[in-house]
Amino acid sequence: MGFSLMVQSVGALASPMVCKASTNSRSINGTHAQEAAYIRRAAEIADKSAGFTSPHPNFGCVIATASGNIAGEGYLYAQGTKPAEVQAVEAAGDLCRGATAYLNLEPGDCHDDPTAVSALVQAKIGRVDVLGEDLRSKIFEEAQKACQLVNAPLICRACSRIPFSVLKYAMTLDGKIATNSGHAAWISSKESRNLVFQLRGRSDAVVVGGNTMRKDNPRLTARHGCGHMPLRIVMSQTLNLPEEANLWDISEVSTLVVTQRGARRRFQKLLASKGVEVVEFDVLNPRDVMEYFHNRGYLSILWECGGTLAASAISSGVVHKVGPDMLVSGFLQPLPDITPVIPSVDEIFAIDPTFSPYESSILFFYKTWDLYGAFSNFSPHPIQVSDENGDYATWLSVEHYYQAQKFVGVNDPMARDCVESIKSAKSPEEAARIGRSMQRQQPDLVRSDWENIKIDVMYRALKCKFSIYPHLNSMLLSTAGSVLVEASPHDLFWGGGRDGEGLNYLGRLLMQLRSEFLVANYCNA
Repeated sequence: MGFSLMVQSVGALASPMVCKASTNSRSINGTHAQEAAYIRRAAEIADKSAGFTSPHPNFGCVIATASGNIAGEGYLYAQGTKPAEVQAVEAAGDLCRGATAYLNLEPGDCHDDPTAVSALVQAKIGRVDVLGEDLRSKIFEEAQKACQLVNAPLICRACSRIPFSVLKYAMTLDGKIATNSGHAAWISSKESRNLVFQLRGRSDAVVVGGNTMRKDNPRLTARHGCGHMPLRIVMSQTLNLPEEANLWDISEVSTLVVTQRGARRRFQKLLASKGVEVVEFDVLNPRDVMEYFHNRGYLSILWECGGTLAASAISSGVVHKVGPDMLVSGFLQPLPDITPVIPSVDEIFAIDPTFSPYESSILFFYKTWDLYGAFSNFSPHPIQVSDENGDYATWLSVEHYYQAQKFVGVNDPMARDCVESIKSAKSPEEAARIGRSMQRQQPDLVRSDWENIKIDVMYRALKCKFSIYPHLNSMLLSTAGSVLVEASPHDLFWGGGRDGEGLNYLGRLLMQLRSEFLVANYCNA
C-alpha cells in the first residue's frame, strides 16, 4: 500500500528515482498492519528532529528485512546533516540487500543532492514504501495521520503560504490573562509552563508584542536554555520599547524586531548596535509579517502575545491552531474559523496527538443532537443537587436547575411558584422559557445576588452532571487539548456568539472541569 519504489541496480544515477503508486496488494514484509507499523515508526523517529530541521521536513527512514525485523533506522537531524536514508543504510549494513525501506515522506534529490536516493540504490534495497494519499485500507489511517502530524507545519505552510502558527495563552475563568497591575508573569500551572517550553522548542520562532515585552521583560527561552532556541520576534508599531531588555541579549539566540516604516530611527540604530535585526513594513500587520517569514523559510511560529495582538493575528487569518493548555484553557474572542489547512483522505482537520482522528482543535457544541451535544445544558441528564439546608432535589437537566436558581430564596409566592413550575417542566426548553420569561417580565423576583453567583451555580450543576455520569466524564476528558465553544449565536455570555464575539463562559467552565478531572485522575493514579 502507499507508494512503492522498485529499485534497480545501477552504477550511477542517470536520472532521478521515481516513486510510483503500488498497483498490487502484496506485502513483502508480512501483513499490511506490519507495514503500517513500520511507517508509523518512521514518523515517530522523524519527530525527534522537531525544532531542528526547518525549513526541511521531519524525515524518518526504517529498513525492515523480509523476515519482518527492523535492520536499521535513522532521521534527518537538521539541514545539512546526514540524510535519514543514509543513517538507516549504515545501521542495517549487509541486511539492506532485498530489504524494504519505509519512509514517512517520498525521497528526493533536495537541491540536486542525490545522496539519499543513491544510498538506497547502492545498498540494493529491494523496495521503498512511502505513505501516500491514495490509501485503500483502513489499516493505514493511523499511519497516515502520524505522517501528516509529524510534518503538519510543512503541509500547512505549503497550502497557506504562511508559517504554521500556534497561539498559546493562558486565561483565568473570568477572562483575565494577567493581574490588573500587570505584574503576573505566569497565571498558569507548572505543567502548563513546561508545555510552553516544549512548544517553543518545536517552533522556529516566538512572537510577542511590545506590551508583553514592556510589562514582562521575557527571555523566551526554550527547554530551560537547553536544545533548540527559536528566533525571538517582537512586533511593535511605534517601537516604544525599553533600551535595556532581556530580548536585546543575543548571546544565545537572535532577536528580530518588526515595526512600521520610519518608527524611531535612533532607537533602530541602538538595536542594530546590539546585534538586533530590525525589519520595517509599510503597514505593520500579522498577515504581511507572516508572509515575510514564509519567504525566509520559517515553518512554525508560536504566538505568546497579549490579547490585542492575538486578536489581530486571529482576525488576519494567520493563526492555525489555539495551543492546548491542559490545566488552564481559555477562549479568545473574536475567533473566526481557524481550522488548519492540512489535507487528509476525506476531510480537512487539524491533527494533534491529544485529539481523536476526527476532531479539530476547536470543538463546537450547541444542539443536543450534535456530536458533542451532551455538553449542552439541555441534554436529558437528571442531576441531584443539595440546597442550603442540605436537602437533595432532582432536576431533569442542568437547564432546569440553573433557571430555577434565579428565583430560589426570594420571599415572594410568585417566585416560589416559578421555581416549582420550572422544576416540573417537561423539557429543558420549557424550563428555559419559563425562567427567561419571568426574568424579563418580573425582574424584581430575581434574587439580588444573581449576577454574582450565576457562574458558581452553573459550575455546581455541571460538576454534578459530569461526576455522576461516567460516559459523560469520559467524553469530556477525551477532548483534552481542545478549546470547547458553546456555539449559540445569540447568547453572548454563555456562548461564543455568531462571529466569536461571545464570552463563552459555558465552554470555559467545561474546560475548567476537564482540567480538574484530569488532575484528580493523575493524583489518584
